[in-house]
Amino acid sequence: MHCVNSGRWRRAVAVEERNPQIIPRSVSILGSTGSIGCNTLEIIQHHADIFTIEALTAYSNVERLVGQVKRFKPKLAVIGDHKKYQTLKEALSGTTTCVAAGREAIVEAASRPADWTMAAIVGAAGLEPTFAAIRRGKVVALANKECLVSAGNIMMEEVRAAGTTLLPVDSEHNAIFQVFDFESPESIEKIILTASGGPFRDMDRLVMAHVTPAQAVAHPNWNMGAKISVDSATLMNKGLELIEAHYLFGLGTAQIEILIHPQSVIHSMVAYVDGSVLAQLGAPDMRTPIAHVLGWPARISAPTTKLDFAKIGQLTFEPPDLNRFPAMRLASQALASGGGAPTILNAANEVAVQGFLSGAIGFLDIALVVEKTLDKLQGDSVGSLCDVRRVDLLSRCTAQGFVETA
Repeated sequence: MHCVNSGRWRRAVAVEERNPQIIPRSVSILGSTGSIGCNTLEIIQHHADIFTIEALTAYSNVERLVGQVKRFKPKLAVIGDHKKYQTLKEALSGTTTCVAAGREAIVEAASRPADWTMAAIVGAAGLEPTFAAIRRGKVVALANKECLVSAGNIMMEEVRAAGTTLLPVDSEHNAIFQVFDFESPESIEKIILTASGGPFRDMDRLVMAHVTPAQAVAHPNWNMGAKISVDSATLMNKGLELIEAHYLFGLGTAQIEILIHPQSVIHSMVAYVDGSVLAQLGAPDMRTPIAHVLGWPARISAPTTKLDFAKIGQLTFEPPDLNRFPAMRLASQALASGGGAPTILNAANEVAVQGFLSGAIGFLDIALVVEKTLDKLQGDSVGSLCDVRRVDLLSRCTAQGFVETA
C-alpha cells in the first residue's frame, strides 16, 4: 500500500503483491457526471465483474445522473441541488437505489463503506466530501487538486492519521507517481511537470486580452470541463499542480520544474542524481491515469488510444513564459508565502474564472484579480479546516469585489 511518512510518499509493496490479482471492490464517485466521473464509469463498464458502485453524486446534472444510476445501479445517488431532488426521486422510482439531495448528503455519500472513492468534485466545493472520504481510511483517488491546494498540510495530516491510500489522478502527478522511487527519495534531484501550453501558447498578450470564453475552453489536446480548460489556458492549472506536487511528494519548489510540452505525450518526468530521467508517456487521455488508479496496485485495460511514435515524429519542450502567463508566478509565490496564501490563490482564481466565463472580466483580468486578492489578504493563516473555510469565503468575497470593479 502507499502511505505518507513525514510528508513523503513511501512504497511498501509486499512480495505477494508484486503480481496482484484484481479483486472485486466497491466504488463511490463524487462528481460522477463530470468529465472524470464519466471516464471512470466508462472504464468500470469494461470491468463489470470487478467493480460495484456504492454511491454516485452530482451537483445539478440530474438527467445524466439518472442515466448513470439506471446503468450502474448504485446503492445511493445524491444530487447537490435541492431543486433537482424531486426529478431524481421520480425518475428512479421503482429502483433499488436510495436518493438524497444537498451538501450534507454528498458528504454522507463520501462516508459510505466503499473500498475506493474517486474525489472528482470541481473546486473547493469538494473539500468536505474529500475529507470525509479520507477519514474512512480506505483508498481515495484524488482528481480535485483544489482541495490539496487549499488545505494541503491539513489534508495530508488527515491522510496520515486515517492510514488512507491517496492516489493522484491528475495526469502529471499520476505520471510522477508511476516513476518516483519512494524507497529512495534522496536519489531524486527533481521532478518535471509538463504542460501543453494551452490554446494561447504562442499568442501575444495584446491579442490574449480579447480572447473569448469559447476560445479559452477549446483545449488543443485535452477534453476537459470549462473551469480546468480556462486554468490550462492561463497556466494557472500548472501553478496549482506545482502546489499539489509539493504536498504529494514532499519536495520544495527548487525541486519542481515546469516545461511546456505541446504534444502532451510525456506527462511528467523524474530526474535522478545519477543523471537518469524517467518519464511516463501516453496519449492525452484521462482514461489512462484513471485506469491506473482504479486497478492499483495491478493494471487493468482501458479503451484508450495507443501511442504511435512514428506518427508522433517529434517531442518538443520549452520553458514557460512567466511574463505572458503570470498565473504560474503567483502560484509559486503563494506556495513560498505559505499560511493561507494557497487557499486565497485558489478561491480568487475560481471567482475570477467564473467572472471570465460569464463575460464580467477579460482573460487577462483573471490573473490580475488573483494578484490583487493575494496582495490584500496576505498574511492570513490556516490551521484547521474551519480556518480554510473562513479564508476561502473571505477570499471569494474580496475577489468578487475586484471582478465587479474591473
